[in-house]
Amino acid sequence: MQASSEQSNQNITGNTVKTQGMIVPIICAVAIAHLLNDLIQASLPAIYPLLKSNFALTFTQVGLISLVYQVTASLLQPWIGFYTDKHPKPYLLPLGMAVTLIGIGLLAFAPSFGMLLFAASLIGVGSSTFHPEASRVTRMASGGRFGTAQSAFQVGGNTGSAVGPLLAAAIIVPNGQAAAAWFMLFALAAIFVLFKVSRWTIQHVQKQGANSAAVTTQKLHGKTLFRALLVIAILILTKFTYIANISNYYTFYLIDKFHVSLQHAQLYLFAFLAAVAFGTFIGGPIGDRIGRRAVLWFSFIGMIPFALLMPYTNLFWTVILAMLAGMILSSAFAAMVVYAQEAVPGRVGMISGLMFGLMFGISGIAAAGLGHLADIYGISWVFKFCSFLPLLGFATFLLPNTRVKS
Repeated sequence: MQASSEQSNQNITGNTVKTQGMIVPIICAVAIAHLLNDLIQASLPAIYPLLKSNFALTFTQVGLISLVYQVTASLLQPWIGFYTDKHPKPYLLPLGMAVTLIGIGLLAFAPSFGMLLFAASLIGVGSSTFHPEASRVTRMASGGRFGTAQSAFQVGGNTGSAVGPLLAAAIIVPNGQAAAAWFMLFALAAIFVLFKVSRWTIQHVQKQGANSAAVTTQKLHGKTLFRALLVIAILILTKFTYIANISNYYTFYLIDKFHVSLQHAQLYLFAFLAAVAFGTFIGGPIGDRIGRRAVLWFSFIGMIPFALLMPYTNLFWTVILAMLAGMILSSAFAAMVVYAQEAVPGRVGMISGLMFGLMFGISGIAAAGLGHLADIYGISWVFKFCSFLPLLGFATFLLPNTRVKS
């Protein structure tokens, strides 16, 4: 009896079964792979100026590279997750990273604009394969601490996104396009890690496949499910538009309003991104303790005063309020992912792909749209406009409960 109570809480489709403790080595491995994947993805935009110069590209052509990458990296994710929910492919993780490896190699030695587009599409396909499958493994190894595991997984990605441009600036920009080939080492390391993860997944499922389910959440149906997913979509739009605004234009805002140096503005941006990473990390464990809806209420309602005040304060309080708003808002992402997975059990890959696909898509569209508004109305106007976005967080009160009442 005791042995059976220690059984895993996940099978390969992400359905809930009997619980065990969190498998920390697997969570760490997937988080490291997420770091390596997002490091590679973040390096592509960082070398756009180099590619523009090498190939005499127009801004429209640079935009096409970004579009091809964003489309393949975002739109394919839910469809890949939908397929693998029904037809599990454990080795899709290392195979997807192998596609990224090929894409990096082509990017390093691409002789034409057309080849650049093809390379960008392969890097995007690799990313679209990674996120839904890695999120599924994260849930399998969570031991019932779904939020904690998802937070650890996401922090790995945040770290890679922060480090990628720095490495691109240090390795590729000074040495030319061919130096991008050094990033193939990161892809090879990720393939090695993901191959080990895939082997664990197969062994885990074979060992635990016969276990019976122990449902702790209820599946939503019909209008209730539609309402839940619509609210989550609104919250994702709110979060990633607000974060995209500060991530992309915070330095410009501080320089324009407070006349700080570029170096100081970069330090303030780093402080904001560090607060975002910290919020992402703590949001999952808190959600495991007090529930997903409670975290979402706190995150989106709690940050409203900070966001509304920030455009009207001095430099010191602008920096502090931005950090508080970013930290509180970022604590919601793990809760959103896990809430959606609980609302549609057995569709972990599809839901994860949808969530990460929306994240990529909204972030890219928001950055472009807000930049256009800044050209028209000014950067200060954009920050005042975005300060009202968190008011959409009141939609959290419409979220139905996914927990089974005891």
